[in-house]
Amino acid sequence: MSDAALATQLGPLALKNPVLVSSGTFGTGIEYRDFFDLNLLGGLVTKAVTLEPRAGNPPPRIAETPSGILNAIGLENVGLKRFIAEKLPFLQTLDTAVIVNVAGTTADEYARVAAALCEHPGISALELNISCPNVKKGGQAFGVDPALTSDLVSAVRRAASLPLIVKLTPNVTDMAVIARAALDAGADILSLVNTFRGMAIDIRARRPVLGNVTGGLSGPAIRPLALQCVYHVSSCLEAPVIGMGGICGTEHALEFMMAGAAAVSVGTANLVKPDAAAGIVSGLSDYCRENGLSNISQIVGAAHGIPHSERPRT
Repeated sequence: MSDAALATQLGPLALKNPVLVSSGTFGTGIEYRDFFDLNLLGGLVTKAVTLEPRAGNPPPRIAETPSGILNAIGLENVGLKRFIAEKLPFLQTLDTAVIVNVAGTTADEYARVAAALCEHPGISALELNISCPNVKKGGQAFGVDPALTSDLVSAVRRAASLPLIVKLTPNVTDMAVIARAALDAGADILSLVNTFRGMAIDIRARRPVLGNVTGGLSGPAIRPLALQCVYHVSSCLEAPVIGMGGICGTEHALEFMMAGAAAVSVGTANLVKPDAAAGIVSGLSDYCRENGLSNISQIVGAAHGIPHSERPRT
């Protein structure tokens, strides 16, 4: 049963509640169906889908760190055709927003995947992973350059009719600059943050732990950093934001929403407690009741001192 106090409008995307699960931590949902009712979620973001199948990076791919993990999976996935044939049918049975994460190595690849996905029912939105390297630009990630971000989002916007979420990397000097480029090019929603670049070294073998040398750091260790990113971008721009980065419980979700996120996404916590997101949905419902809130959106941006809806657009 949905709770009206949790109903969330995320740009053009209507959610039954503001709690999603993050790409790369929840597969395509079928892996978690025995742990809790997936229909309790506000939305499910799939692992990345690329035009062709990808084998991913060499192992080891995951390394545990204090209060987090490093991962270098390398976007392993079955590719667009098999995703549509084998994974999408299950997702289409769910009573929650299904958001497909899209990745590629050129803007054309992103656009082709996006266009194909828009032809199928049961998909609510697309999330663009712009941390991937653009092979035509010497391997530079799209998301670290505003011009590349603009070109990519514009290409996908022309090809796709579904709402576009752009997932931003924190590995830049100023995320607001990239965020503005994405919005100006047609993004409807911002998703932040992706993982922080990091590494670990095996002092006995005297070599990097990960087969890819570096990986993305996630989990509670990055929460203060991610929270600041959400606060900063929300201070600079008026845009629907999905906040993520080390969210493990209701209090963490509330922090991100008060920093300016209209919705939150649970990632690494899914690997430790498979029903973590369901617990946060329940916790937010309790918070609204205990604090006399008619809707959870009333706390969005509260830490700025001015309601999000009343802040001037810049």
